[in-house]
Amino acid sequence: MKTKGMMELTTILAGLALVAVGVPLDAQVNAEVRGSDNIEVVAHVPMGAEGSVSDIEISQDLDRPYVFLGREVFGDISGLDRGIDVIDIHDPENPEILVQWRIEDSELHVGAGGKDLKEFKWNDRYYVVLSTQFQQGGPDSDLGAIVFDVTGLPDASTFREVARIQGPQELGGFHNIFVYKHSNGRVLLFTTTSTPFSHVYDLGYVVEGRGDEALVARVPVPAENARSYHDFYTGYHADSEQDRFYGGGTGGYYVYNVTDLENPELIVSLTGINGVQGGHTFTPSPDGRYVVAETEYQYAPLRIFDLKPGLDGEVANINRPISAWTANWEHLSHNHEVRWPFVFVSGYWDGLQVFSLQDPKNPRTVAHYDTFLEHEESSIMNGAWGVDVRNADGLIVISDMATGFWAFRMQGFNGWNGLDWGQPNISSQQDWDNGPAVQAGSRR
Repeated sequence: MKTKGMMELTTILAGLALVAVGVPLDAQVNAEVRGSDNIEVVAHVPMGAEGSVSDIEISQDLDRPYVFLGREVFGDISGLDRGIDVIDIHDPENPEILVQWRIEDSELHVGAGGKDLKEFKWNDRYYVVLSTQFQQGGPDSDLGAIVFDVTGLPDASTFREVARIQGPQELGGFHNIFVYKHSNGRVLLFTTTSTPFSHVYDLGYVVEGRGDEALVARVPVPAENARSYHDFYTGYHADSEQDRFYGGGTGGYYVYNVTDLENPELIVSLTGINGVQGGHTFTPSPDGRYVVAETEYQYAPLRIFDLKPGLDGEVANINRPISAWTANWEHLSHNHEVRWPFVFVSGYWDGLQVFSLQDPKNPRTVAHYDTFLEHEESSIMNGAWGVDVRNADGLIVISDMATGFWAFRMQGFNGWNGLDWGQPNISSQQDWDNGPAVQAGSRR
């Protein structure tokens, strides 16, 4: 008997005539065809100067149809775009910019500005946390993040800053962040730092004005001469009932049990991998067995690892992937979101890419759309930066550094729940009201 998930995958594959198993994507797509037949462009909004858009976050609640964009200064552009934009997608085909917030005295600041951002809920109010990176020589070089109350949207007048995470231990800012509803009930912010640790902050403390108590834990990079993490994911592991941290940084990738925040326990490392000196984006499957691992250089594919030997205690380190995927071997794939068996990729020059891990040893491209066409005149690290997926209805959003905001739908993908695929209902999105243990088995 086919499960709902199997039937959805069949529908998606049946709707795609351009890509076949075992044949390179670039060998099958006519140069005049911008995307696969099973991708629909819902909306596109240019966002200004090239290099002024960073990451993207979409609200998961259909009653809160908002998208948040980080605004930065990347390259030789105006210094007025450091901050955050809020886009209203009540009518997805006609998005409207609700809020454009910029940091005070932006022209005096040195460095990128707004980088990563995540929405969260605490005590029945909604917030967005924006990570920032400013350099010494200007204001706020010790500013890690700014928290905004967004409960009152779409009334733009209610959008307000409520807290900053700032001080000597935040020097250099936060390049990446991840917000997680821990099994202990707290909403936690995991951050990169300029130290060999991920800092963990209690966001409840932050918004309640208890900032001096907010730093509650540190997760180390367990590598010799460790410098820092670059990116990470934290999620609930249903079988072990553990909260697990998946970090990419100096030397490779690391998986920790962080159920006891004060005593993080290394479970397995992934180091000594050919072609990997440092890990970047690192995302597990809902059951925690497989991981998708990025490292940031041209020609690098996304590597797929099977963690089972490490999780079963057979080995302490894994150094060989079971497979790899790339849209174009000459390019570089960047951020990604896993909605098993699909991996949604923001692929810089390659735009939106979607591949399937139904057979983890044989990843298969199932959809794509090029959001960025000016390859010849650009750095390899330009184009699609961030990607996110709204689980309730399957809406896909992309932030492109050159071309702005995009929204898409993929044929047959009308929403995601892990249970439909024989997996826990676990992804990067959180159940703020009930917590991860309930979420893992929830059909809400």
